Amino acid sequence: MGEIINTIVTIVTIFIYIAAIIVISIGIIKAFYIFIVDIFSKKEARKAIKESRLEIGHSFTLGLSFLIGGSILKTTIAPTWNDIGQLASIIAIRTILNYFLIRDVEQLQEKE
Repeated sequence: MGEIINTIVTIVTIFIYIAAIIVISIGIIKAFYIFIVDIFSKKEARKAIKESRLEIGHSFTLGLSFLIGGSILKTTIAPTWNDIGQLASIIAIRTILNYFLIRDVEQLQEKE
């Protein structure tokens, strides 16, 4: 029974990481597309950059949330104190990054 749970958790974790990669990649592509369209439509560069940053900020925050969830799930299999310490460090770093990304996105949205 334990091996089945380990296998399920491993597979789900892989899918979560893939989802994070997809979300972040699509966000990067969309941000680049928005920037290119805005530049060629004769908008000011500042507005094009702002719109691109908003798009990429949203995708990064969602991607980081997936990565945090995947890390938590991965550690549930057979955690050692070392694994728990690494998880705490990863979550702390990703949460801090996520906090600042969300704050920047909200500030950019307020300026609109």
